[in-house]
Amino acid sequence: MSKVIAIDGTFASGKGTLAKRLATYFGYAYLDTGKLYRAVGARALEAKANFDDTKTLAKLATIIKPKELDNPVLKSGAVGAAASKVAVHAEVRAALYNFQRNFAAHPGKGFMGAVLDGRDIGTIICPDADVKLYIDAKPEVRAERRYKELLSYGEDITLANVAADLKERDHRDQNRTEAPLKPAVNAHLLDTTNLSIDAAFERAKALAETILSQK
Repeated sequence: MSKVIAIDGTFASGKGTLAKRLATYFGYAYLDTGKLYRAVGARALEAKANFDDTKTLAKLATIIKPKELDNPVLKSGAVGAAASKVAVHAEVRAALYNFQRNFAAHPGKGFMGAVLDGRDIGTIICPDADVKLYIDAKPEVRAERRYKELLSYGEDITLANVAADLKERDHRDQNRTEAPLKPAVNAHLLDTTNLSIDAAFERAKALAETILSQK
């Protein structure tokens, strides 16, 4: 049986970077599940779909291909906002459920485990994950991180707009009916507010190593 590390957390908390580094360190396959929703969001924007049209959005989710997850457009602010809107629909989440479960169970040849990061990995997708981490940071710190990231992509954006978008996204993620963002009961919390990425990684790695050594 492959090992599974589930990493959940708030937007721009650093969970994606930590997940990738942990996957590399342990030699596990990595899936950024947020990209699945971003891919659906990108398709919805391209099709000019109504974000309240559950049926259409769910249909778009069923045709997502793995290669789409490498599309640079998924990094944009507009697609990120769209992803948060499509993620509230139960039918969309159901359409992407098996993709994520299959990845965790069958990470691929040469991989002894999988690392998945998102909003509901430890609570819904992989409730029996070997390691569960929940990453968070203060809103103002996360807004600054996202602002710098978007500037690096060449987007014309203000810090105030990024902070407002982040506040809206947090509210939507944490209060949606389907799979709201929250720590799993047995998740280990990691606050990255005052941590460099290296320091955060060392703490996450130490936690994961300790837990995995006991399995």
